[in-house]
Amino acid sequence: MDALNAAAKLVLSAADKVIGFETVEAHCDIPCGIYDPHQAQVAAHTVLRMDMLIAETAQVPPTDTSTRNKMIRYVTVKEQHAELVKHEIRIIWGDYIKPEMATPEVHKLVWDIMKAASKAKQDADVNTAKDLLSKVQQFAEWFWKTKDVKTKRVKSAYPTNEEIIMPQM
Repeated sequence: MDALNAAAKLVLSAADKVIGFETVEAHCDIPCGIYDPHQAQVAAHTVLRMDMLIAETAQVPPTDTSTRNKMIRYVTVKEQHAELVKHEIRIIWGDYIKPEMATPEVHKLVWDIMKAASKAKQDADVNTAKDLLSKVQQFAEWFWKTKDVKTKRVKSAYPTNEEIIMPQM
């Protein structure tokens, strides 16, 4: 693989000398300008809902095949969505946030979200999931503030009975 990479670099270098590739710079992979913490919030709500369902299902004897299958699906979805929270926050952190925007409090909040999402993957605890959601909501409020957009807390239509941060338009 290293030999292939080296050969590719040689070919591209030679082509650059002949063609003269234009240098392109961007703050992200594709500078679309569309950033929104909404998906992270939805993912955090999903983690909470899965923990709620896990708590309900834990009351049924685990020898029941249907119950075991539900539990496996709940855990799988919970872990996927906790990872999605991390992914969405990392994208905003890495591609949108500029150094002058990143205060020590925001650094800590992002770090706390990453840790809370990891803990949510490890646990099946409603309070852990609520903590994750709360941190993501704080991040959403901060994010919209960087764009001078006012936000409002709206009761979500989700069975979590928790709020979601929305921009006021």
